[in-house]
Amino acid sequence: MKKYSSKRSIQILAHLLQQYGISDIIVSPGSRNAPLAIHFSEIDSFNCYSIVDERSAAFVGVGMAMSEKKPVAITCTSGSAAANYYPAVTEAFYSNIPLLILTADRPMDYVDIFDGQTIRQNNIFHQHSYGDFQLLEDGKENAEDHNFGIIKTAIELCIEKQGPVHINIPLEEPLYELISELPTFPTVEKTIRQKEYEIPSHLVAEWNTSQRIMILVGTKDHSPELENQLTQLVKNHTVVVLSEANSNLYHEKFFRHIDRYVFNFTEEDFKMYAPDLLITVGQNVVSKKVKQFLRKAKPKQHWHLDPVWQPDTYFALTEKIEVKPEAFFSKLLNFINLEPRPYFNLWDVLRDKKDAKHEKFLNSVDFSDFYFFHKTTQTVPENYNIHFSNSSAIRYAQLFDYGKRRIYCNRGTSGIDGSTSTAMGFAIKNAGPTLLITGDLSFFYDINGLWNQYIPPFVRIIIFNNGEGNIFKIIPGPGNANPNTLDEFIATKHHKNAEHLAKHFGFSYTKVDEEVTLDRVLENFFKPDTQPKILEVNTQAMHNADIQKAYFNFLKEN
Repeated sequence: MKKYSSKRSIQILAHLLQQYGISDIIVSPGSRNAPLAIHFSEIDSFNCYSIVDERSAAFVGVGMAMSEKKPVAITCTSGSAAANYYPAVTEAFYSNIPLLILTADRPMDYVDIFDGQTIRQNNIFHQHSYGDFQLLEDGKENAEDHNFGIIKTAIELCIEKQGPVHINIPLEEPLYELISELPTFPTVEKTIRQKEYEIPSHLVAEWNTSQRIMILVGTKDHSPELENQLTQLVKNHTVVVLSEANSNLYHEKFFRHIDRYVFNFTEEDFKMYAPDLLITVGQNVVSKKVKQFLRKAKPKQHWHLDPVWQPDTYFALTEKIEVKPEAFFSKLLNFINLEPRPYFNLWDVLRDKKDAKHEKFLNSVDFSDFYFFHKTTQTVPENYNIHFSNSSAIRYAQLFDYGKRRIYCNRGTSGIDGSTSTAMGFAIKNAGPTLLITGDLSFFYDINGLWNQYIPPFVRIIIFNNGEGNIFKIIPGPGNANPNTLDEFIATKHHKNAEHLAKHFGFSYTKVDEEVTLDRVLENFFKPDTQPKILEVNTQAMHNADIQKAYFNFLKEN
């Protein structure tokens, strides 16, 4: 016999989640949220997942929502449990990932009287959410009507904004009163707004009179429609399209390795290659070098296309176009001319030169992080979704060609926390196999990302372990510190490996530390198995930062 919570607020919440098709719920254990866990787990249309660590659980929710492209609910007990959600909430906020945060709480009268596990939870996420809502306890006047309206508003906001929304749920004791039959609630009339877009005539005029048009695409889910639209714009050399690995766009005429081309621009180059019309699409751009270029280039016009975010990243924003880029370009293509522009050929000559240098360097590079990343482009099967951790991993990825593989990275806040948990959440909900390529610090920082009983056997993790945060040996600045200070407090040098962790969490484990073994192991690494696998590529003995610096110095040469 099924047993449901007697709490009316929870019954209403479950009903509305069902009405809006929200079926995935991540539950972290606790007593105050036990009524939610009991209730949700008894409803057949919900898929409930138990993840103990709230910080990891929230990132698992980010990964699931990233994969499913619909809201995922996460629920925890009161107190510091809710605060542990915060890193993932900020990531979801800046990446527009729909996360519905359901925090159980003590009754409001218990706040700040030193009752156990009680903090100021109401509005705890207000700086990084699209809405913060507080339910009434069941015994309060008009609680049922109030809660029904609040929950409906919160869910629709989460769907409309595609971002995190918080519902705080004060619950009075007793918490474990259960019933065997649910009451009937009315069908919901959905009121989510659909935006219609008509392109202003002045934008068409500005396009047609611009001679140097650049479209820069940042972090974005794969969009066949956008890819086709941008293909129409480049096939006659009408525009320059710059994209990154995690832009998930592919065409031979897109410029997909920005850092190869702009890293050594002089003041004269800034003027020569600058656009007069810059159109930006998607979220965060990885390349710091292109940000520096465009900030110095000062384009006359900068349009940004996004339904939610309108950041003035390049200090030149002139048009905030609050619409999906697909809707914008579908209108624009009806009115503009697609004549060739010399601006494309200027960039194309630069690309040919730098790409040739890139290929020449690859022929001489020794075993290292750089060699490893090149090898992954040759060996990862095309059906894999690839998640990169932050810092060195995603930066290396920008230098290589991963073809049409889907690329993901937590670039909302660009932190190393949660990379593993996000990838595991994605893998749980995606039909295709998932590979996480992660640095050592990012992996060890998120160990609890593997404390997850739902990880499928086709998950693969490759750790490139250079024994430190090697990014701090690559970027300018940290090298000015005393070497001992740099190693201990910034790069955080270490000698750890993942062998025992892999065994503890049920992964098979292989370690390699030279290229012949790496080449041999990669041949079998992606073959089906009964358990997920970890491959640790130990490059601690290599001068990885020096090799990357040598690469960019080689690109400089004539």
